[in-house]
Amino acid sequence: MNRVAKLFTSHPASVDESYLEHMAFAGKFSGRLFVAACAALVHAVLPFLFETTASRIIRQLYERTHNRATKA
Repeated sequence: MNRVAKLFTSHPASVDESYLEHMAFAGKFSGRLFVAACAALVHAVLPFLFETTASRIIRQLYERTHNRATKA
């Protein structure tokens, strides 16, 4: 495998995913972080809204990722 291809595939392989599987996972993860950030921003201005939304999303994301293989 050439060096450039390895740049794109070594990390996904370390968590037992293809490049496209990893792209989909990271994209969904990014979207969830964006939702959490928006909820936290709204909560900063209107503290009676989204009281636990951001922390719940972060907890779910952590639980989803902390058991993944880390060879990298």
